[in-house]
Amino acid sequence: MTTRRNAMLGMFASTLGFSSNHVFAQDNSPITIFVGAASSMDFGARAVAEQMREVLGRPVVVVSKLGAGQRIALGEVKRAQPDGRTLVFATSGPFAVYPHVYNKLDYDPVNDFTPIAGISTFDVAISTGPATGVTNLAQLIDWMKSKKAGDALYGSAPGNGSLSHFVGISIGLAANLQLTHVPYKDSGVGLLDLAAGRLPVMITGLSPQIEMHKAGKIKLLAVSGSTRSPLVPDVPTLREAGIAVSSTTSTGIFGPAKMPPDLVKRLYDAINPMTLNPIVRDKLAGQAMTPWSANPAQLAQSLAEERKRYETLVKSSGYVKEDA
Repeated sequence: MTTRRNAMLGMFASTLGFSSNHVFAQDNSPITIFVGAASSMDFGARAVAEQMREVLGRPVVVVSKLGAGQRIALGEVKRAQPDGRTLVFATSGPFAVYPHVYNKLDYDPVNDFTPIAGISTFDVAISTGPATGVTNLAQLIDWMKSKKAGDALYGSAPGNGSLSHFVGISIGLAANLQLTHVPYKDSGVGLLDLAAGRLPVMITGLSPQIEMHKAGKIKLLAVSGSTRSPLVPDVPTLREAGIAVSSTTSTGIFGPAKMPPDLVKRLYDAINPMTLNPIVRDKLAGQAMTPWSANPAQLAQSLAEERKRYETLVKSSGYVKEDA
């Protein structure tokens, strides 16, 4: 009797698994992609949605849940059923950086989510304005060294615990500078302060800085990646400018924990052609994103490696964890 009951339970579980995938394949209910940051992140999410609509033949909507460094958007997905209908487009920060900079998170960056597809990588850029009057990074370093404690300021967006923040910390360590961090939730506000001379230095994503740089309102001094950006080929990397720092972040699509492997593969197969499409690649490049075609295992491995790097960086920087 026990053997027969176990066999029936096994058949029932298999039927449920088939039913879930069958419903996903056959019904027309929408897939929701949450995004927790604006600007180029919203663009990337909509590019993914367009790709999925075309391949899967079903509605895919993008919903902005801004705030808390993408953690509000992540919460929506953490609480969702693992049926492929609720996803999030996010940077690597909440998965790789936040565990080292916040005392307690309301999610587990490894066990509460399923990596599905890597989409892009991108750098941040360091810029200055009329407050310093410098034209290159070496001059900026000298300017900062001439300031008394507390006056060598730099702003970052999206603020505490972000890639921009830690690129600033890394520059300070590499150049033996005592820098004071000014966090901005929104890059636009920080760049306005930079252009007005209220802030000497800003570190944030490259894309929102380009037009102000070309208009002469701010001066881009360096990008954080290993190669120059084709959007501003005259701007050197930090390494080229004399600072031994190189750092990028990635973006990807994630679902709730415990998604069936065949469903993950189906979603990855629907999304992945996007990063190989020359038209989409050009559009992503226009947002200062480098297309990155990573499968679920590669995305998970990349995040694990980034977590390890930030663990070392946070310890060496003396950064004190904050409340989330």
